[in-house]
Amino acid sequence: MSGSDPKAVLQRYLQAGRDAIVWKLDGLGEYDVRRPLVRTGTNLLGFVKHLAGVEAGYLGATFGRPFPLAIPWMDDDAERNADLWARPDETREELVELYRRVWAHGDETIAELDLDAPGRVPWWSPEHAEVTLHRILVHVATETHRHAGHADLVRELIDGAAGMRPGDPNIESGDDASWRAHHDRVEEAAREAAGEGVTDRS
Repeated sequence: MSGSDPKAVLQRYLQAGRDAIVWKLDGLGEYDVRRPLVRTGTNLLGFVKHLAGVEAGYLGATFGRPFPLAIPWMDDDAERNADLWARPDETREELVELYRRVWAHGDETIAELDLDAPGRVPWWSPEHAEVTLHRILVHVATETHRHAGHADLVRELIDGAAGMRPGDPNIESGDDASWRAHHDRVEEAAREAAGEGVTDRS
């Protein structure tokens, strides 16, 4: 498919988000990929688990192609927020492999259907449940990238690493000292705008 093919463009953006989510785990130990860093418990491996379930539903059951493996944390009777964190017995390797299998299944759905192919999202309200592949691709790509942005911040809180991919050209290079100087400049501008004055950090 050419670079101007709308379905290929949507799939390329979706794949970029998938890759970013998985890459955010690289180089981290078990504690760091699982630990919650904000009040809502957000953690890196939880994104993998959540998006595996999301994509299995939207690019599977929605179009009559249910994913062949059970994903119990997405069941109606699952524990609240069960899809957003990994239990000790759920390994990183298993969850990443599941996510890769889910996205391969989703890619088959994308390949087999036209963008205007109809589907139905049974967990949406009846007035919104009838959808097309085009709408669902936009929805899933958008959700994946939203969580990739969350993952970027979580990873930066862990070890300072940032970006969507190795060598991301959108992240300006700099050492700790230059980033600290930039951080302080932004902090001072915020305080000045709020009328708090500048704090002497010398």
